[in-house]
Amino acid sequence: MTATLRTPSKLVLRTPAQPVAPALKLTPEQELALLARVLFREGYDDHLAGHITYKQEDGTFLVNPFGLPWDEVRASDVMRMDAEGNRLDGPWTITQAITLHVELHRARCDVTVAVHNHPQWSTVWAGMARVPKIYDQTSAFYTGEVAVLKEYRGAVDDADNARDVVAAMGSAGVALLANHGILIAAKDIDQAYLRGMSFEWRARQAWRIEALGGGQAVRPDVVHALGDSFNTNTFPGLFPAMARREIRRDPSVLS
Repeated sequence: MTATLRTPSKLVLRTPAQPVAPALKLTPEQELALLARVLFREGYDDHLAGHITYKQEDGTFLVNPFGLPWDEVRASDVMRMDAEGNRLDGPWTITQAITLHVELHRARCDVTVAVHNHPQWSTVWAGMARVPKIYDQTSAFYTGEVAVLKEYRGAVDDADNARDVVAAMGSAGVALLANHGILIAAKDIDQAYLRGMSFEWRARQAWRIEALGGGQAVRPDVVHALGDSFNTNTFPGLFPAMARREIRRDPSVLS
C-alpha cells in the first residue's frame, strides 16, 4: 500500500475579536525583567551569565545588570546604556560582555531585543556545533535560520570576537556559539521569549529522542506550515501568560 502525503494546512494565528486573556500594562523595564524571569524558568540559568538588551525609541538600550541572576531581576534593577555600551542610568553594573550586543545592534537595525545565555540544552548542541532536528510541534515555533559559529575564540567582551559572532550570525534569528551558548535576535519582547523558549525546548527534545536511538523528525513542509508565521508575528497571549505566572510567584518583579 502506498500512502499519499497530504499537503499540510498552514497555521494562521489571527488576532481574535475578543481578548485572549487579561491584558498586562507594563513599562519597558518591567518587560525586560519579566523576560529574564520567564526565560530563567525555561533553563536560561547559568549562574551570573547572560545578558538581554532592549532597544528604545530614543536610541538607548535597557539591559539587565551584571551580578544578579535572571530570577532575581526586578524592574528597578534594569540599567540603561547608550549605543556604545556606556552606562547612562541604573543602580548596578553593566557586564563587560555587552560588547556582543553592541556589535549586534550596530550591524542589524532589525533587532530590538537580543538575548545571550548558556541554557543547558542549547549549549549541548552548541558544543557539538550542530543544529538539533525538529521532532515535535513546539519545537517548530521557530523555523527561521539557525547560524552556527563552529570555533570558540574566547569571551565576547573582546570586540573582535564579538564581531566574528555577529558576522557568523548574519541575518539569522538564532545562533549557536560553539563551546559557549546561544544568541537570539528578535523584533520585540514577545518574539524573544517565543524564540528562546521554543529553541531550548527543541534542543532538549532532540537530545532525548536521539539518546533513545533516534526518532521521526517532523516533515519539513509540516514544520513550515506550523511555524513560518512566527518568524514575523508572535504567539498571541503567550508571553503575557508566562509573565502573569511570574508575577503570581513574585510580584516584586514589577517594582
